[in-house]
Amino acid sequence: MLKIDKILLENKAWVQETLMDDPEYFRRMAQRQQPDFLWIGCSDSRVPANKITGTHPGEVFVHRNIANLVVKNDMNVLSVLDYAVTHLQVKHVIVCGHYGCGGIKAALSGQSFGMLASWLSHIKTVMALNWEELNLIADETERTNRLVELNVNQQISHLAQTATVSAAWASGHTPQLHGLVYGLENGLLKRVCQVGPHGGKEV
Repeated sequence: MLKIDKILLENKAWVQETLMDDPEYFRRMAQRQQPDFLWIGCSDSRVPANKITGTHPGEVFVHRNIANLVVKNDMNVLSVLDYAVTHLQVKHVIVCGHYGCGGIKAALSGQSFGMLASWLSHIKTVMALNWEELNLIADETERTNRLVELNVNQQISHLAQTATVSAAWASGHTPQLHGLVYGLENGLLKRVCQVGPHGGKEV
């Protein structure tokens, strides 16, 4: 059996099981979405937003890219952010990185990665801003994980500077910004920073 055929069969089984538990589930889901959270996470297949947060469909609006970046000229992430904050009026925006991130490792390696180089340059900017601290960390894994945290913190800073978030805060709509890091080895989320309209803190 082809892997795609297995996915289609699993989908049918899931639909049947879901309808047995809740006959109105899909009818309800089709009406509208009212998520409280926007999740900006890494594309890594081991970090599924709903699964690791114990949330259900309809509760989290999700955007994912390599190394969970918020780039000021990336219309993809900016469009998602605007829709989530302005139209869905989410109460919380989360940037979630994860330890052992391949994008972070690639940026630290200094190797050439073809068309990925432009995207990885944003991580290298974070590296440059924090190189004094990173250079003091001898262990490669620890250095990578620290850059994961610093990268999340930097992306939260980028979020706070966007026109969408600034306008929301000015109008009294107060989405809180949360920087989290997920541990692949233990499944736990760690908060590294939090920012609101009146400032924030790094944990």
